[in-house]
Amino acid sequence: MPPRPHRPPALAWQVFRGSDVIRQGLATRHQLRGSSWIRLRHDVYADARLDRDHALACRAAALRLPPEAVIAGPSSAYLHGVEHAAGFDDDVHVLVPRTRRVDSQRRLRVHLLDADAPVFPLGDTVEPRRTDPTSAAWETAAWLDPLRAVPIVDSLLAGGLTTRAALSALGTANADRPGGRRARWIFGLADPGAQSPPESQLRVRLVLGGLPRPVTRHPIRVADGLVLHPDLAWPEFRVAVGYDGRRHSDPERPHRDRRRPDLLAGAGWLVLHVTSRRLHDDFPAVFREVRAALITRGWRR
Repeated sequence: MPPRPHRPPALAWQVFRGSDVIRQGLATRHQLRGSSWIRLRHDVYADARLDRDHALACRAAALRLPPEAVIAGPSSAYLHGVEHAAGFDDDVHVLVPRTRRVDSQRRLRVHLLDADAPVFPLGDTVEPRRTDPTSAAWETAAWLDPLRAVPIVDSLLAGGLTTRAALSALGTANADRPGGRRARWIFGLADPGAQSPPESQLRVRLVLGGLPRPVTRHPIRVADGLVLHPDLAWPEFRVAVGYDGRRHSDPERPHRDRRRPDLLAGAGWLVLHVTSRRLHDDFPAVFREVRAALITRGWRR
């Protein structure tokens, strides 16, 4: 029988500094190398039973940061519930006052804080402080490329965590800050109608390629009074694009999806279908097909 894991009750489900628990006599250096713990950073360990997600990465980073530091950008968005914003191995983004010297390092991206950032209040100390959702959207837009930033901002809007009005006001207030123009551009590309990050990426890639901006979830009445909402649509040209990530929890969804193109075509729409593989591996061909469809229906650049 394997030996029972050494896990003092005081450290169960916790993230902690190794030097602290050694000094307190809760564990030895040798025991910290055992299977009960996972080493997250230099001198930072956690109960190995904890989920290895970005929240854990944020908690680990916070233990080695000054108290004034605030989790920000995509890391803050993750803590507000946007799970695709960051993963366990992604950089933790933090804001630190200029008066406190903290250097960026592996899996930690440090941004300098010129003024107090709004901080979302917490009722406990399990998670570190983070910027509020609107600030997280601005930081994400200012720091990340559009294909990463727009899906995060889309999700913050779709989840009701921020609003277009709030983003516009913050964008105007921060227009002269580094990244201000970029953030306002990203905000202009954002759309709460997107139902998944790949749909957001598809929309953005088409627009950045020079196509007119599509409408998300545009209502189209088809046979028998049924109303369909294609992922992307150009109502002026009656062209629609459907994205299929092939992850359907509803067993009837694939059957309904197979009927959608016929129903839309019967209503006079030209419908294109984009799979996850084509989006990631063959996007130039996807772009050419959408462009040709729009031209066929009367679009002129």
